[in-house]
Amino acid sequence: MIRKFRPDVIITRFPEDARAGHGHHSGSAILAREAFSAAADPKRFPEQLKYVQVWQAKRILWNTFNFGGTNTTSADQLKIDVGLFNPLLGKSYGEIAAISRTNHKSQGFGSALQRGEAFEYFSHVGGEPAKTGLLDGVNTMIGNKEVEALLTKIQSNYRNNAPWLSLPDLLKLKKISQPIAFNHQLLDELILACAGIWVEANAPENSYAAGDSIPIKIQAIVRATAPLSVTLGTTINKSTKLEPNKLAVIDYKVASSSADITQPYWLAKAHPIGQFVIDSQQDVGFPENPKSLSIKLQLTINGEKIELEQPIVYKSTDPIRGEKYQPLVLAPTVTATLSEKAFMFNGNNAKTITVQLKSFRNNSMGFVTPKLPKGWKSNPEKVDFNLLRKGDEQTISFTITPGSETNSGNLDLQVNINGNIDNRGLRTISYEHIPNITLFPQATARVEKIDLKIVGKRIAYIDGAGDLVGDALKQIGYEVTHFTPAQVLANDLSVYDAIVTGVRLYNINDEVKTIQPKLLTYVQNGGTLLIQYNVNNGLKMLNIGPYPFKLANKRVTEEDAKVNFLAPTNPALNYPNTITTKDFDGWVQERGIYFATDIDPKYTTILSMNDTGEAASDGSLLIADYGKGKFVYTSLVFFRELPAGVPGAYRLFANLLAPKQP
Repeated sequence: MIRKFRPDVIITRFPEDARAGHGHHSGSAILAREAFSAAADPKRFPEQLKYVQVWQAKRILWNTFNFGGTNTTSADQLKIDVGLFNPLLGKSYGEIAAISRTNHKSQGFGSALQRGEAFEYFSHVGGEPAKTGLLDGVNTMIGNKEVEALLTKIQSNYRNNAPWLSLPDLLKLKKISQPIAFNHQLLDELILACAGIWVEANAPENSYAAGDSIPIKIQAIVRATAPLSVTLGTTINKSTKLEPNKLAVIDYKVASSSADITQPYWLAKAHPIGQFVIDSQQDVGFPENPKSLSIKLQLTINGEKIELEQPIVYKSTDPIRGEKYQPLVLAPTVTATLSEKAFMFNGNNAKTITVQLKSFRNNSMGFVTPKLPKGWKSNPEKVDFNLLRKGDEQTISFTITPGSETNSGNLDLQVNINGNIDNRGLRTISYEHIPNITLFPQATARVEKIDLKIVGKRIAYIDGAGDLVGDALKQIGYEVTHFTPAQVLANDLSVYDAIVTGVRLYNINDEVKTIQPKLLTYVQNGGTLLIQYNVNNGLKMLNIGPYPFKLANKRVTEEDAKVNFLAPTNPALNYPNTITTKDFDGWVQERGIYFATDIDPKYTTILSMNDTGEAASDGSLLIADYGKGKFVYTSLVFFRELPAGVPGAYRLFANLLAPKQP
């Protein structure tokens, strides 16, 4: 990415040590420093040099901080006021930063807009030290006097109320800058903006099957009041002259390929832990697909040609939100979506799984076959489908019986249409603040036969920031009822064997202060309350347990870190399932996050663990007797492990839900 973007200055958010908070943070700083040097070394990653050149950034710095009780700033560091006001944008940089941070919605980082001076500090990491500013010693000149003189003239003469007056010089700049290193795409965009030219290509429907011919409508208008000769053309020489302030429309068809499925390029292939498999080196780093379905257009402005690669989008009008744009979706002919990522089988008991079929083309006929581990069986062995119209859906089911030869493996669905086999599911990520993202993951799920005992079946699940733990518990035989905090107040909790709070409930919902007394009374009367992880900052109430403890930004990011049993005889490790270190094999991504600290001695700490080179922490699992019942707080990432089908995580969670032992 450094070789591709060619930055003059690199800034890391975190240091390389424990002050970063956790290994993901410090790892980013270590990688940045190593890449700073590697990008300039032709002997490092030489295979990239077919596409990019080596690049030496001027310097790399660490943006130090004073946050969460840790002050890493000092008087000898470079100090910059970042709270300045930008008159062109009408906002200060503090306001812009807060808007950006508020859009980091999955982290719950909504921020108030900041105005006024705000100082940031920077510590030197590598390269040439900066003395007065981040860009000290950076040559921002192009190196071509004619181009530089013309740029100065364009900037001096630019008029906000008549930007088209800059077009003659901008078109001249386009000609004379061709032989030199220059951002030609940005210049083309500037020319179109000054000419008031708007172009789009949209399809009448939001999705098509890959391989279909797609009708599109090309629309364009030129709104400059100066006399301009503007022509819009396509690759098949279908062109039209643009008249001032009159919308031009060209109807066109684009052929797609059966390989043109539009899911994110980094998810196109199955990948191991920690690394995506990306065939094209040039694609690396794009936040969205660089090769979305598009049409090549040519605009001729006063004789100067501008080539456009216009993405084809879907445009619709919502009665509330008005005009909306979304990426065009190219899908498999039929998708087969499994209801879960993993299916857990308790012993040899059969389980019925459901599959949702969806057609992206008329008259889609075929059958679906599940491929199973050796010895496992499906009834029926295949299911036929006949989806007459595009958009039709059908739910089918298979009853799967585990075999005796293998305890685990994968269930792979094969969709057969006229002998062509595909195995893609469908998932759409849709939020108001980002474009829709449509995924077509492999129609595959993990199947796992486990030895599991559960005590008590009725679970009240109070939803937090969002997780799939409740659904995972249903798979192993629990009856799960989802509650909002308001429903907690209105219902009799004594009918439930255990209550579980979803992740970060105590960070996101002000009503926890109202329901907490009722939850603790439930525990006093003999119930089990299990609270999953919360973040240390932004808690709605400080005391979330019957006895004091605090939360800290401490975690174990090595998913295979050794787990030590501090209380080996505690029921949490013995009832109803005997837990061994093998139950911590196969965990994904990490062990736990936001561990408890300053723990009252009335709690029993069950486990201890640490990342390599770090001090051990005992704050991942706390259990206390309270009245007749049991209170559990856990920072273990069950919200990752249960949906991933990790057997040991299910066995341990079942123990935590079990009632207090006499």
